[in-house]
Amino acid sequence: MQLDHTEYSLKVGVKHRKKFGQYFTHPLVAQFMVEWVLESGKNTLFDPAFGLGAFLTPVSNKPEIEFSGCEFDPEIFNFLAEKAPEKIIQISNSDYFQLWGVSHNNIVCNPPYMRFQNYANRDAIVRVFRERLGLEVSGYTNIAAAFLIKSIYELGNSGRMAYIMPLEFLNTGYGATVKKCLIESGHLMAIIKLDCEKDVFPEVITTVGIILYDKAKKHSKVNFYTVNSLCSLDGILGSEPTSSVERKCLDPEEKWMQHFSAGNFAVNHGNLVPMSSYGRFRRGIATGANDFFILKPSELIALGIGSSDAVPCISKSIQIQKNYFGSQDFESLKKHDAPVFLFSAASTHSKSVNSYIKKGESEGYHKRYLTSRRSPWYKTEFRNPSPLLLGVFSRNGYKIIKNESDAVNLTCFHGFQPNLLGKNYIGCLFLYLASLPGRDIVSLSIRKYGNGLEKFEPNDLNNSLVPAEHVFEKLPAKDVSTAVDHAKKSGAVPDWINDYFGQLKRKKPDQSQLHNLNTAA
Repeated sequence: MQLDHTEYSLKVGVKHRKKFGQYFTHPLVAQFMVEWVLESGKNTLFDPAFGLGAFLTPVSNKPEIEFSGCEFDPEIFNFLAEKAPEKIIQISNSDYFQLWGVSHNNIVCNPPYMRFQNYANRDAIVRVFRERLGLEVSGYTNIAAAFLIKSIYELGNSGRMAYIMPLEFLNTGYGATVKKCLIESGHLMAIIKLDCEKDVFPEVITTVGIILYDKAKKHSKVNFYTVNSLCSLDGILGSEPTSSVERKCLDPEEKWMQHFSAGNFAVNHGNLVPMSSYGRFRRGIATGANDFFILKPSELIALGIGSSDAVPCISKSIQIQKNYFGSQDFESLKKHDAPVFLFSAASTHSKSVNSYIKKGESEGYHKRYLTSRRSPWYKTEFRNPSPLLLGVFSRNGYKIIKNESDAVNLTCFHGFQPNLLGKNYIGCLFLYLASLPGRDIVSLSIRKYGNGLEKFEPNDLNNSLVPAEHVFEKLPAKDVSTAVDHAKKSGAVPDWINDYFGQLKRKKPDQSQLHNLNTAA
């Protein structure tokens, strides 16, 4: 049976487990994956990241199954050798990325969950992927995705492969390479998103799922399933998928998380352009030490720091409760002595400013990660106030704010800086982003994490789809102004705005009908 990971976790500690990206597979998940893989009829199983042997447990009473694998971490390998030496007879203490030229009939894996940047041999792996597979693997790749790609190329004919891993690659730029590898030969059968991720991996804050890859068959469609409880996993493949998408309709460059949504809409691409056509979202200012750099009005007075050395700022998402933030709102925060000033020393220091800088150095603020990389350490990034702010994290739909104050924003918001064209359409962009159709379309670019948490990265927003100029031009300036005022007062755009932007959505085509049309053509 599988070893209890509690004893091992206590032995090595959290820091070690994070270093090796170790999150242990739930027995019900392991059982499901192994049973599906063995339906290939091949009596072998290979696990590239053995861990504590979760995938060996379901076949421990089946001597006809030949199990093998590898495990990179010497700590966990030695723990296994001490606690269950019989488990490691066919397991090598080696790095999967150092093993090449071997084919495996069946593969089952829960790979390490860590960024490529944190992997010791990253540069060597990138080079070997280029030389052996002809693939350029991004340095932003999650190491789990690199495991998956390697296994795709090593899976034997008529074999099956099941991976449980983070699904963030479905919506990221680096994921295009991974998705292309999955679909180019037609063997991807299904992807199962586990919405019960806290039952699967309690410590993971990301969306996880199971990739089912069947080398014995070519699949014209890829099924996308959503599982809300582990007890329903066993029969999921016999149920109706959330989406069933023709393989030829799956573009590796597009975001695939949308296929786990029960929504029945597609977008009219002829009326849409990337957000970057109008400007760019940038992350907010990262100080590296908010407790030093962010000050209350009362603290400015006590320190003798004047307005020339402090910039109005929005330091916390909670400071903005509405979809509009103006000068009066900022004055209200000041009146309540909220932390709304960013220390930003002028080139010529007053005695008070110099004293505060020296105080910061005496308390070690200049040695922190970000501050130690700046010269001088107390000089924060420059930003102009952004006319549109969008919340970084959300659980119930993103937060969009029209900012008409002089306040800059910290990292709780991404700020939109318009280009020359975008300056003419700030009101239109605000209305679109606040509208129901706009939220639906822009949310196709969102990154979904565990427990309902959603996150935008600046590039996700810059690549998201917004109305083309000709769509905005049909909105009279007076009507835009009236609609913005309505949104400021009521907290929602008027119904006619939702109706107007609703034209950007269309009913999702029936995939079987689309296939028939393409075949006939």
